[in-house]
Amino acid sequence: MDPTLTLIGASMLVISILLSPLSSRLGMPVLLIFLGVGMLMGEDGPGGIRFDNFEVAFFVGNLALAVILLDGGMRTRAETFRVGLKPALVLASIGVLMTAVICGAVAYWLFDLNWMTALLMGALISSTDAAAVFSLLQGRGLHLNERVSATLEIESGSNDPMAIFLTLMLLALVETGSESSVWGAVLLLVQQFGIGALLGVLGGRALAWLVNRSHLLPALYPLLVVAAGMALFSAANGLGGSGFLAVYLAGVVMGNRQVRMMPMILQAHDGLAWFAQMSLFLILGLLVKPVDMLPIAGSALLLSLVLILFARPLAVFTTLWPFGFNRRELTFISWVGLRGAVPIVLALFPVMYGLPEAQLLFNIAFFVVLISLVVQGSSLAGFARWLKLEVPAPTEPYRRLPLDIAAAGDHELMLFPLRGERWGEPRPLNRLNLPERAAVAGIFRDRGCIAPSPELEVQEGDVLALFALSENLVELGHALSGRQPPQHLRERAFFGDFVLNGDALLGDVEQVYGIEFDELPPDLSLAECFARRTKGHPVVGDRVTLGPVSLVARATDADSVTKVGLKLEDSKPPSA
Repeated sequence: MDPTLTLIGASMLVISILLSPLSSRLGMPVLLIFLGVGMLMGEDGPGGIRFDNFEVAFFVGNLALAVILLDGGMRTRAETFRVGLKPALVLASIGVLMTAVICGAVAYWLFDLNWMTALLMGALISSTDAAAVFSLLQGRGLHLNERVSATLEIESGSNDPMAIFLTLMLLALVETGSESSVWGAVLLLVQQFGIGALLGVLGGRALAWLVNRSHLLPALYPLLVVAAGMALFSAANGLGGSGFLAVYLAGVVMGNRQVRMMPMILQAHDGLAWFAQMSLFLILGLLVKPVDMLPIAGSALLLSLVLILFARPLAVFTTLWPFGFNRRELTFISWVGLRGAVPIVLALFPVMYGLPEAQLLFNIAFFVVLISLVVQGSSLAGFARWLKLEVPAPTEPYRRLPLDIAAAGDHELMLFPLRGERWGEPRPLNRLNLPERAAVAGIFRDRGCIAPSPELEVQEGDVLALFALSENLVELGHALSGRQPPQHLRERAFFGDFVLNGDALLGDVEQVYGIEFDELPPDLSLAECFARRTKGHPVVGDRVTLGPVSLVARATDADSVTKVGLKLEDSKPPSA
């Protein structure tokens, strides 16, 4: 192996990692930095590296996307499927098809392509990108309401089969022009979804079983998961299914089961997912020649704007309106139609098929991705806050360490730094209101460890180490949180001053608080009010405005609101 190539590759990774803090300072997606480093090191940049091996790029791209989807799947809670599965699947299928047709028609007009090639161009940029969506949703400090975040995560993880189906079908039609190719492509779609979904569910169960029955060194569990995930990805592809869908669903199934060493697995996979994203975007950046994109810049910019401002919003509003989304939620989901690595990887198909217009299609797809990351990715956090789609985030421990000892059961060691105004005054341990099965292991202060005792006082700057169950995380967050969120996300400002049970009747609320709700019957419960407004799938943060009062969902169980905040509004909230 040429040591120069190793040096160059490692140096690009180092540069990308060191530049990543610029993402938050400049308000740009970190993926854009990786892509930019690859372009600068490429043939037309200062690096001058000539790289045109599309086969290697395609291979690395597929493996990297599989790692990213596996990690994203393990972090997707099964509860999110309650509100996000149906709308996400409709958007991932019909929405992708609508986007491809609209963008294909615009490409036909802009680039003087024949109809089949133009529709192929539309198909290449029709799906959102899981790497970009997961990175931006998880890395910007945003805690969106569950209806929005679940739909975006599930859609980005499941819309690749539709985009691949459209791409392969149109490639076959461009090459042969035979209508029989259409029926073959329809069969391919059934195979992609069916085999991918089946292997994903079965593979996730098998992987959870395998991890729980293996006795390995702790560091080997994450490697076992990623190796098995890649094997499942390859098997699904080999059988004609969607490897992307299979590995994503396997992650979801495994991540929602009791799995040994899961916190450590997730921690290691966080690093693996970042490594995959960096490698993928660096290689894709090397492939492109910015000089070749200059002649198409104007037309590609217009195509990008049509995609962002018309095609994606039309697909979102058309497919999701029946599921109870309000206008603010639909607007945000429209804006998070992020394009990333997937369109560029799909654009490698025409290159390997040897289509005459392959290089043009690749350059257009790359340009569209750049515009999407710059325009949409850079404004994502501010747009979510402007639309008031954030909800208060639960406090998480600084570190979670699985014990992996039979006698400890499912207990973990958790570290909670005590921060904020709440801990300005010392408080004894016996007044912390910890969950019943949690026990303090020690207190770290000034680089020393103090043994716990009921009368020991803790204060800001201390780090509390305790043994607890993962199911107690919410209670622990309430007991130990101290850092104040922004004013608009503080509990009283967001949920209001009064807490009511979901089964309380409107008539009782009227009598207790002296408020009249003329538009709804008094025998209606607060939970039923939310069910009516959200078509049966309420989430934390949902609002029902009744005259001068806003009812805000504080807690939900399945499809029912169990706790409601009552907030007197000085001004009308944003229209839903």
